[in-house]
Amino acid sequence: MKFIILFICIPLAYSEKQWLNTTYTEINGKTAAGIPEISAVTTLDDQQIDYYDSNIKKLIPKQNWMKEFASTELWKNYTDIREKLLNIYKNNIYVIKNTVTQSQGVHRYQRMYGCEWDDETGDSQGFDQYGYDGEDFISLDLKENRYNTSVPQASPTVMKWNKNRAQLTFLKQYYDYECVYWLKEFLKLWKADLKRRAPEVSLLQKNPSSLVVCHATGFYPSGVSITWLRNGVNHYKDVKHGDLLPNEDGTFQKNHTLNVSPDEWEKNNYTCEVEHQGKTIQKNLIKDEIKSNYSKLLILR
Repeated sequence: MKFIILFICIPLAYSEKQWLNTTYTEINGKTAAGIPEISAVTTLDDQQIDYYDSNIKKLIPKQNWMKEFASTELWKNYTDIREKLLNIYKNNIYVIKNTVTQSQGVHRYQRMYGCEWDDETGDSQGFDQYGYDGEDFISLDLKENRYNTSVPQASPTVMKWNKNRAQLTFLKQYYDYECVYWLKEFLKLWKADLKRRAPEVSLLQKNPSSLVVCHATGFYPSGVSITWLRNGVNHYKDVKHGDLLPNEDGTFQKNHTLNVSPDEWEKNNYTCEVEHQGKTIQKNLIKDEIKSNYSKLLILR
């Protein structure tokens, strides 16, 4: 089976299971200048939250709420754990490299590890997998607390690692407790950041004769009300309601389209009103408020 890392967007509000996943990649062989030998990316529900590579030699937060976390005392503890695991990774990957018959060219070694947690049942599960050139190589069975492989070349390494019971005990404790602890901490920070997200409201139009869309995006939680007003009165006729959609960062977007002619909305006062978390945002339907690519297209021509 292929050792492939899938990046699938799973919206935080819709997901029952949350994931914390770190992937280390080492490239061995002659590569282009500037490409790091080792790089690491951590994702929370497939949202990248930090980055490290052997060139910068520093753990970089990749989300605003992670940057806030980087200024706290816990950041040092989190970084220390990452550095300890990095040293383990370097040692293990060195062993793996020596078990595989090397050929000329560039080779890629990976370790993907982390945990998942079900916020409804409280169940958790860790995972730890090694790959070589895109193929599965070694995996850790945390239920049996032992390494497994289907690759004959990896058997000596698996036997050696399985004899190191102290290391296996350390890893089981990390995946059962510490990994889940960090997963929950990051979810708290992410949710707290999302709660501060008010909608960004825009009036959109493809061209002067097309329909006008009232578009609200970047808000959390998902509850939002969008209403078109005509001369200060709720206007339900000629309005198409769009679906609530998730954004990649866990926020949401929604739109309502007003199906009236430009002559009609120029003769009357139309307003898009968006209510979210007790706050109201209004956009008056006037030319200066409309965003469109039409003027740009004219300039390009």
